[in-house]
Amino acid sequence: MGLRFSAWNLLLSLLFLCAQVLSENLHDSHSIPSHMNHMDPSTMVFFTLKDLKIGETMPIYFRKRDPSAYPQALPREEADSIPFSLKQLPYLLQFFSFSDDSPLAKAVEGTLNHCEVPPIEGETKICATSLDSMLDFVHGTFGLEIKFQVLSTKFLTKSTTIFQNYTILQVPKPMVAPKMVACHIMPYPYAIFYCHSQMTENKLFGVSLGGDNGDRVEAVAVCHMDTSHWSRDHASFRVLGIEPGSSHVCHFFQADNIVYIPAPTYHD
Repeated sequence: MGLRFSAWNLLLSLLFLCAQVLSENLHDSHSIPSHMNHMDPSTMVFFTLKDLKIGETMPIYFRKRDPSAYPQALPREEADSIPFSLKQLPYLLQFFSFSDDSPLAKAVEGTLNHCEVPPIEGETKICATSLDSMLDFVHGTFGLEIKFQVLSTKFLTKSTTIFQNYTILQVPKPMVAPKMVACHIMPYPYAIFYCHSQMTENKLFGVSLGGDNGDRVEAVAVCHMDTSHWSRDHASFRVLGIEPGSSHVCHFFQADNIVYIPAPTYHD
């Protein structure tokens, strides 16, 4: 099994290196408002509905990764045979051949910790260890007979810029989504999808963005209308300068996030 994950070891190391370089270079970005220079750029995805208008400009972080470098998705049978629990961390580190104090071990521990945090009120969640278990969660949320659409943020141009000012180029397009499941890939030696759905009201949009450097992005964004049960430590409150429950919170989805919504139904 160790050979299977050797490429992932290199990938994680590179990601940590890229994060360090980004942090070092952040203060050299003169086009970003000065009061945001002290913030982690990866948190710069949050906004409110008043910002969602044509011509609005805001700094946004969009990470860009080679899809071929992502950890592989395991078949359900193989994934189910591997423990996925914080209690099993010592065994897992030995299984993956990670030293206890390595950044790779910290990444595994961080993902397991995140996956074991209880859901907030009105939320259902899962850390799916295979594509099959992710789809089971989607079907369980929407209903077995309900067809669904898959949405994601798409880059229309190629560049290596991950943090810059973007301007909304067209009137944002509302999407009808009575329910929504969002899935985020987690740092782990094989593909782990953190998927969650909230019973509270959400508003989903398609947003056309243009970057200062000419980048074009067709982004998917969501506004969570009830934040009263969110942790005070949530990054959005620091970025927006608000308190839990005092306002809705919107954010853009990264390109490697997967958003599921029920497919629209048409009647004769």
